[in-house]
Amino acid sequence: MWCVASRNDGDRADAGVRGLKFHAAVRGWFGAIALVLVLSAARMGGAQDRANDDWPTYGGGLAAQHYSARTQITRENVGELQPVWTFHTGALAIPGQTTGQASFEANPVLWDGRLYFDTPYDTVFAIDATSGKEVWRLDPQVSHDTQFGIVTSRGVALWHGARGGREVCGRDRVFVATLDRRLIAMDAGSGAVCANFGRGGVVDLAESLHLKDTRFYTFTSPPTVVRDVVIVGSSVGDNQLVEAASGVIRGCDARSGRLLWSFEPLPWAQRAKQRSGSGGVWSVIAADPKLGLVYLPTGSPSLDFWGVNRPGANRDADSVVALNAKTGRRVWGFQVVHHDLWDLDVAAEPMLFTFRNKIPAVAISTKMGMTFVLDRRTGRPLYPVEERPVPRSSVPGEEASPTQPFSTLPLMAPMTIDPSEFRGVSEQDTRFCREKIAGLVNEGVYTPVGLKPTLLYPGSAGGVNWGSAALDPKGGVLFANVNRLAYVTQLVPRESVEPVRVSTPAPRRSWIHRLALRARLRRIMTWWRARRGVRPTEHETVKRLRFLPPDAGGAELSANAGSPYRLRREPILTPGGLPCTPGPWGAVVALDLNRGVKLWTSPLGTLVPGQATGAVTVSGPLVTATGLLFTGGGVEPLLRSFDTSNGREVWQGQLPVAAQSTPMTYQLDGRQYVVVAAGGHANLAQTLGDAVVAFALPERAANERGSERKAGRGRHTGWGE
Repeated sequence: MWCVASRNDGDRADAGVRGLKFHAAVRGWFGAIALVLVLSAARMGGAQDRANDDWPTYGGGLAAQHYSARTQITRENVGELQPVWTFHTGALAIPGQTTGQASFEANPVLWDGRLYFDTPYDTVFAIDATSGKEVWRLDPQVSHDTQFGIVTSRGVALWHGARGGREVCGRDRVFVATLDRRLIAMDAGSGAVCANFGRGGVVDLAESLHLKDTRFYTFTSPPTVVRDVVIVGSSVGDNQLVEAASGVIRGCDARSGRLLWSFEPLPWAQRAKQRSGSGGVWSVIAADPKLGLVYLPTGSPSLDFWGVNRPGANRDADSVVALNAKTGRRVWGFQVVHHDLWDLDVAAEPMLFTFRNKIPAVAISTKMGMTFVLDRRTGRPLYPVEERPVPRSSVPGEEASPTQPFSTLPLMAPMTIDPSEFRGVSEQDTRFCREKIAGLVNEGVYTPVGLKPTLLYPGSAGGVNWGSAALDPKGGVLFANVNRLAYVTQLVPRESVEPVRVSTPAPRRSWIHRLALRARLRRIMTWWRARRGVRPTEHETVKRLRFLPPDAGGAELSANAGSPYRLRREPILTPGGLPCTPGPWGAVVALDLNRGVKLWTSPLGTLVPGQATGAVTVSGPLVTATGLLFTGGGVEPLLRSFDTSNGREVWQGQLPVAAQSTPMTYQLDGRQYVVVAAGGHANLAQTLGDAVVAFALPERAANERGSERKAGRGRHTGWGE
């Protein structure tokens, strides 16, 4: 059986095998010779001088620490960083109904002197890591006209077999899981599709699944590869229908595509009288090869804000679940939210580290701003976790959990709002926001959404989102980008002809509509300019807020099909479009996990020129051994660097557009590079782009730091933190 669902309980989707377009960077006779060399390199099995494991997986390693031990770029010379190459994918030049909805969130991976990554439509690229020149690409022909719940892909995964011949696809492969539900295997050296994997290189991940609506079952994060097992989750659309797809997680054979195991986080959901699903993994899966475990950050069950059909805690949803990587057997699980009614799924990849230099641990960063630290062998908390009483639900038939788990570590972002603490940019904004929040149902944190306008804070954007956290393993300090954004939510009876207004008065309402229209126009212009070969200039920045929050897309009225209610959700903003919460609205936070102490908070970007307001972001940070943190995020087209000892911003690098992705770094041929995908973000109503940008020190400065040992030879096996 191919890597499909283990039980055939639904309608079979269309076959996953489609036309694939492969492009090699060949031009004339010289190009033909280059292609021969590429294929020869693939057959050599990676025995080249430039092979290294600086950044072999999403997040820099299976431990998800977003950390680099490279030391060429320091606090003293970071100010000399300059762009050295820019690569454009051309993804926005393809016309289609969803092109303007694409968000470029990729985190490239490195092997054998090449970077591998994909576009929001899953076109996979291999480029030279020192020059940015294209080596090959493979276009899986994902439609730009098909509607998906979200249009993005965060990267690809690499596999290096311990055995195999020198033939194409014999040892080194690239895997991508696509928006249209396919798992594709390619040869890492040449980009050729691996014909002996699945059916002609493709596994149909929708086969044997019950899909009520295929638009809301996609794949947006890279697989995780542990030895010879390729592990995939899925992305199931929020707030659309009770009868959502299964959240099954699957382990596939890296050579054949055969199903090795499957894990259903909510085994009762697909068998229930009112069928439901999800609770799956849409973010990235971490792994500890020494223990042979993978760590799943699971999502919420359907529906996100109405759970009458799913009584109880819904074990293994909104959790980190440890599975045996070889068999898929459940070892332990830790739930961060019981019976989720707030869309507070685990968006961040679990991060593995050694607690106080003794205990193998996993840190869970959450949308609530809490951090949980567990023994990753057993799931036992290493700091006390308290079950505290929380408000009851007023919705008929809803049985909210009477308690929720609270970490005793310091919060990375507040969990409550005091309207009296809010200070707007004007007295009008201050008065507006205080009155707005005071008029909402608010019984404190974990107030369930009801039939009246209700405060949702922390909001669906976090806290910490999918960008996840970074760690300095030497000191055990965690760094994360966090948000402070409140929402108004309401369950609106389906029979209401004129749904109850939950938004702000007419000026605010008309403004949000105008904002959405401007966002659509910007996306159309982005596509048109790309078609004409016109790139955004480095001076095209956001002079004032143009903002639609992640996970909500601005004002929202979701279908919630199968329930008695629709869901209204929208951010609480001033008439001028600024968040109605005390700032900073986006920040970088440092938390000492060994001592249980918050070290500092530093605003990330600004929404008001001249003020350190911070800005909402979904990207993540990168930390280096020299005490530097790099991050994109915010609305400005900048890559920033912070001093990890005190949170002071020490450098800014200009980008074509804002970067809502996580940077990475590596060293090749004696020079260290910092690379980030700069593509803006559709849900943040930002100008979109298609650039991968590399920064490095001038060659003179790099040579002065050239005493550092160059990358060693050898093969990365995917085992080890």
